[in-house]
Amino acid sequence: MTKAKAKPRFRRGLIFIKILLSFILIIAILFLDSNIRIVTSEYELFYSNLPESFDGFRIVLLADIHATEHGEDNRRLINRVEAANPDIIVIAGDLLDAYRRIPVRRQLQVAETLAAGLTPIAPVYFVTGNHEWDRRVGGPWALFEIMEEHGVTVLRNQHVRIQRGDEQVILAGVDDPHGPADMITPYDFVRRIHAAEGEDSFIIMLAHRNQNLPLYSSLGVDLVLCGHAHGGIIRLPFTDGLIGPQREWFPTHTSGIYTMDNTHMVVSRGLGNYIWMPRFLNNPHLVVAVLRTG
Repeated sequence: MTKAKAKPRFRRGLIFIKILLSFILIIAILFLDSNIRIVTSEYELFYSNLPESFDGFRIVLLADIHATEHGEDNRRLINRVEAANPDIIVIAGDLLDAYRRIPVRRQLQVAETLAAGLTPIAPVYFVTGNHEWDRRVGGPWALFEIMEEHGVTVLRNQHVRIQRGDEQVILAGVDDPHGPADMITPYDFVRRIHAAEGEDSFIIMLAHRNQNLPLYSSLGVDLVLCGHAHGGIIRLPFTDGLIGPQREWFPTHTSGIYTMDNTHMVVSRGLGNYIWMPRFLNNPHLVVAVLRTG
C-alpha cells in the first residue's frame, strides 16, 4: 500500500519538475529573443500641410544603440535599414554608453563601423543623447569627428532643408539637455526656424528625449522623432512599459505614435540597453516613419 501510494506522488513530482523546466526554458528563450531579434515597425503619418512631393517620404529612426552590435560590424542592423528603403536615416542619440564596461575606444569603433555602413544607403543625421555628454565617455567630441568623417550630418540645435523639386521640409535637431548649459532652448530654437524658413514650414524635429510633446505641439512642430525610454525595458500586456529611464514605474510615451493637436511624436524602443535589467517582450526596435499627404 505504501509503495502504491508513493508512485503517484513520484509521478506528480516528475510532472511538476517537467512543467517548471519547460517554463524556465520558455522564459529563457523569450529573454534571448527580446534582446537579439530586431523588430521593424512602419508607421504612416498623415498631414494636410505636407508638400505633395514628400508623399511617401520614408524616414528610418534609430535610437539608443548604446554601443550594441547586432551581428558582426552591426551587419544585421545595417541590412534591416537598407531593406526599409529610407530616403533619410536619423539617429536620436545614445550611440555611446556611459555605464557599460566597454572601453570608449571600442565604443567609438562600433559607432564608426555603423556610420560607414549607413551612409551609402541614404543621408544620415545625428543628435546627441544624454550618454554622449557624460564625462565617463569623455564627451561627444571624438564621436562628432567620426560622424562627420563618414558623412553623417550632426545637428546641434541646427536645421537643414530637405528638397524635392521646388518643395522642401525642414529637418531640425536638438542637443540633449545634458549638453552645454548656455545652449538655445527648444522654444527659441523653433522660433528661430520659423523666422528663417516661414511660419508655415513643415518641421521634423529629431530629439533624444521623449517627454516634450506638449512643448513641440504648442510650437507647431509637425513631427518629433525620439527615443530615450527604451520601451520601458519590460513590456507587459496593457502597459506602456514597466520601467522608465529614471527608474520610474509605468512610464508613458515609450513606443509608437503619440499625437497632440497637429503634432505626431514617434518614439523608438531603442536598439540597445545600458542597465543591468535585460529587455523582456521588448525587442530591439527599428522604426520607419512614412509621410503621407491627406
